Amino acid sequence: MKKYIILLVMSFVACTGVLAQMKWNQRYQTYINQYRDLAIEQMLKFKIPASITLAQGLLESGAGYSELATKGNNHFGIKCHGWTGRKTYHDDDEAQECFRAYNNVYESYEDHSLLLSRQPRYRSLFSLDGDDYKGWAHGLKKCGYATSPTYAQKLIGIIELYKLQQYDKAKKYDRFMESRTYKDNPSAKGGILHPIHRYNKNYYIVVKQGDTFRSLGKELGLSYRKIAKYNERNKRDKLVVGETIYLKKKQKKADKTYKNRPHTVKPGESMYSIAQYYGMRVKSLYKKNGLSPDYVPKVGDKLRVR
Repeated sequence: MKKYIILLVMSFVACTGVLAQMKWNQRYQTYINQYRDLAIEQMLKFKIPASITLAQGLLESGAGYSELATKGNNHFGIKCHGWTGRKTYHDDDEAQECFRAYNNVYESYEDHSLLLSRQPRYRSLFSLDGDDYKGWAHGLKKCGYATSPTYAQKLIGIIELYKLQQYDKAKKYDRFMESRTYKDNPSAKGGILHPIHRYNKNYYIVVKQGDTFRSLGKELGLSYRKIAKYNERNKRDKLVVGETIYLKKKQKKADKTYKNRPHTVKPGESMYSIAQYYGMRVKSLYKKNGLSPDYVPKVGDKLRVR
């Protein structure tokens, strides 16, 4: 009995130690924004909780920045056992072990789902409830997915810190990211150069030095003319480092968090910059405030955005 209590205490200490070390990380959140719809798609097809898929992807790939992810699009650390496709080699438990390599991230997520759903040793996991992420986390460790003694605790910590369990209840997903950025686009091999963020039911990137609408279109697999149109710009406009560029048509109003919260005009702001800040159309901003097209905002003016 005493031995059991000691082991229980040691397990609790290890678990709390892992969780205490976890802090919110923007790189992790960007990864979640970029791949959550893919994880939901896999969940609807294979009955694997989206929270588990995302947490494993984050942990195994270092939020997409590991060597396996950047060189071989391998986001789940899957080795070559029985694999006839492209390969890459990396030091792991032993030197220069063989790992699977994929043409894009979509293939990596799909192969991860196939591995779990087809391997007999993971069969018991599929008897768990779809929202039992803790059961899945402990089950993956028990079934031998990873050798780390704290693997389950790390997955649970990631899920709870970033509230990934909310995606286990999803009934649908946004197909935009699947079809435009990591499945059909050959430029996405080895990772997308611009992290993709999500805001007001849209996706956006932040402009870097040398970007043009044409270069962004080529990288993201989108029509550069459409990107310019979505942002109410001319396709030949010069882009400014740090500005926000949306990848879908903007909304007619700001996010619901801005209900009854008017925008106060600051020095240097224009109707366009205000609309971009909230991810809404310029025309809608004028209309929502009953303003004529020749209106120029003055510092201190209050504008409805929702």
